[in-house]
Amino acid sequence: MRFVRELTSWLSGTAEADDFPYSPVLAEFHRVGKHFVEKELLALLDHVRAQVSAPAPGPPTPAVRQLRDFLDVALDKWDGRYDYRSYLALRLLRLPCDADDGPDDRPGGADDRPGGADDRPGSPEAVHADGPAADPDRARRDRLLVRLVADALAFEAAATSGATDLLPEDRPGREVVAKRHRLGVRAAAPALARLGLAGAAHHPEPAAVLRALAADRAPAGEPALWLSMLPVYVSHDEYLFIRVLQAYECLFAGLVDELRAAIAVLAAGRARAAADRLAYGCQLLTAAGPLFSLLATMQPAAFRTFRQYTEGASAIQSRSYKLMESLCRTPEAARLESPAYQQVPEVRDRVHAGQPSVDEAFRAAVRAGLLTGADVDLVARAMGAFAAAVLQWRRTHHRLATRMLGPRPGTGYTEGTPYLAAVRSIPVFSSVTPDPDPSSGTGPSGGNPE
Repeated sequence: MRFVRELTSWLSGTAEADDFPYSPVLAEFHRVGKHFVEKELLALLDHVRAQVSAPAPGPPTPAVRQLRDFLDVALDKWDGRYDYRSYLALRLLRLPCDADDGPDDRPGGADDRPGGADDRPGSPEAVHADGPAADPDRARRDRLLVRLVADALAFEAAATSGATDLLPEDRPGREVVAKRHRLGVRAAAPALARLGLAGAAHHPEPAAVLRALAADRAPAGEPALWLSMLPVYVSHDEYLFIRVLQAYECLFAGLVDELRAAIAVLAAGRARAAADRLAYGCQLLTAAGPLFSLLATMQPAAFRTFRQYTEGASAIQSRSYKLMESLCRTPEAARLESPAYQQVPEVRDRVHAGQPSVDEAFRAAVRAGLLTGADVDLVARAMGAFAAAVLQWRRTHHRLATRMLGPRPGTGYTEGTPYLAAVRSIPVFSSVTPDPDPSSGTGPSGGNPE
């Protein structure tokens, strides 16, 4: 077998991380799906991981770090650590926010991320003096989101034309593929506009332009994106499923940054800056509606097929979503001790350690006289619109899950759709009420599955 020969050759040579034979390893994972990779290969990869994780002088190089993270993702089922974050390979995506970076859970490993908590983008210490427009992390997130969507469309085009045999089971028809291209362009359009590439969405062949943007998914262009596709089975639609969920993780990482920045400026009594941050977050969430519509094009039978091999991975384990929720309002004790937060102990620990929230920062600023009169109303309106966007997102999530799953239990050892129904109305803030009018200029629609 090629991957065995190449891995053995690599191990017997210099074993440099830069020269690791990713291609044959990925080819084998893609041929059968992560759930069905033979133990011989997994054991060999485990041996490689032990070698590259051995203590060495100085910090690890980017190539070593990437190889370690790739092996952790590839070996999550082998290790018994498989979950939502490893399924989506979030460490490899390097989200421009530490929303998914908890203590390193690599077996025997140590956290090799540079910098400390105070250096992370979006933390109060990292708020840009020139305001939101000067924040480079927004552009980084937008580029990542565009690449994720574009890569999904590139795969659809390649499969339809017969240019790839990747994930060959249950190919969708041409009408479904065409719909995915339309929705993908809509999903990427707001980010393209923010990047100064609005013309791409209005090109006569916008999907082709997006596919061109994804051309760097090859190893030499964007290796992290290439390595982050490790489906559990060989169903065509799992590719779309993974990329859309990764895009949502990118979105929630952005919301975490905006909320942290809003908390910082509220503490300084800067009403306009806080309202701008909240409004930008509201726009991000509202504009992401087409991602749900894109996900709704999955074939239910195909989804149920690959889903049986994702047991143990569920969105309830999303750190970025729970960070977003807890930065809006400190969760009540019952919520904090529920399975929802037990699945993300790093976030729960932050809350217990006194993580601030927008809700309490707003109340504190009002009590201290830092916000008065029109400034109070300005921030309250922005909070209400943001809350409405979150509530609409939850409702749409619940509708889509009900449509795809029905009464089936969740894959993260949860009740599934009954859980989503129970939590969809949890207040986002306690100090303001959400905007009741989704058709207003600031009220969100959240998107509806088509």
